[in-house]
This record gives sequence, structure tokens and C-alpha cells, in this order.
Amino acid sequence: MLAIPSRIELRHHALETQRLQLTPIDVRDAHDLWFGVDSSRAQLEPWLAWVAYNVDQAASYRYAEASTMDWDAGRALRFAIRDRATRRFLGVVGLEALSHMHQSCELGYWLRTDASGKGIMTEAARACVAWAFSSVKAHRVRVAVATDNHASLAVLRRLGYRFEGVARHAERVSGRWLDHALFAVLATD
Repeated sequence: MLAIPSRIELRHHALETQRLQLTPIDVRDAHDLWFGVDSSRAQLEPWLAWVAYNVDQAASYRYAEASTMDWDAGRALRFAIRDRATRRFLGVVGLEALSHMHQSCELGYWLRTDASGKGIMTEAARACVAWAFSSVKAHRVRVAVATDNHASLAVLRRLGYRFEGVARHAERVSGRWLDHALFAVLATD
């Protein structure tokens, strides 16, 4: 079984890296989520099907609200990524599709366009995955990335994920079918 740490406690004692602070998403993040997505829509929409449905601040509020419910129900653990010094919202990283029986989950992430290219997502994802193994007691963290999403694939290479195969036409995004490259990392790797 996975161990789900308290969302409330982590809001007060965030995960921190050298440059970043990761806090569980809640409704206080809705405004930042909206502006982060909206300002980066052109870069996110080709890869993430949900971006087309995030059409107003109310949608971001519902997402933030759903994130708290998912955490409390042990379905998904999502973090707002913030700059440690300025508290500026940079994106989201989290563990999706938690399988308690199999001690596994899926890494998901996105970053504001103006924060990309600085190693921020690698740093945030590394912290999230390390936390998944140490605190959540995950054994396996998998991820599926569009085969032509080179920025996301680079993050996985830097994190040491192992390639496991390709799922053809795995997802329809922005009117086109995306093949997904499948990767995983184990607690024992």
C-alpha cells in the first residue's frame, strides 16, 4: 500500500530544492494556475489534452478543488511548483493514477513557457519522484510522453528513466493522434 502524507501538513512544510518549493495544490492556487496555463497555452496545447478545456478561471478553480479531493482520496498527489525566493508560480508536477495495490503511480508535469529551458522541471520532477519513493513508498513511477515532445523526453533522460516501449495512437490531442513513449523508474534503480 502507498502511504499518503497529509496535504495540510505539506502545505506548511513544503518539499524544497535548491531553487524550488513544491506545495500541494489547493484552491488558493487557482488564480496562478489559470494565468500559468493561459500564458503558456500555445506551448502546452499540442501535448496536453486538458488545456483546451481550461477556458477560464473557473476551470482552474475546479481543477484546484479536484486536486485537493484527489489527494485526500489517495488518487493523485499534485504540487504547485514555485520559485523558492520569489514564490512565483512556475508549473505543476505530481503523481497521478496511484495504484495502492501495486505501489505505483504516473509522473505528470507541465511548466510555464517563460520558466522553461532552465532545468526547473528536472529539479521539480527529481524531488517529486524521490519523495514518491521515500515518503509515499512507491515502488514504480511510470510516465508516458508524446514521442515528438522533445523537451519532456529530455527531462526523463536527465532523470534516468528507462524506456519501455511505444503506445501507438495513445492519445488524441488538438485533433491529432499522439504516440506515447513509455518510461519507468523503480525504487531499486
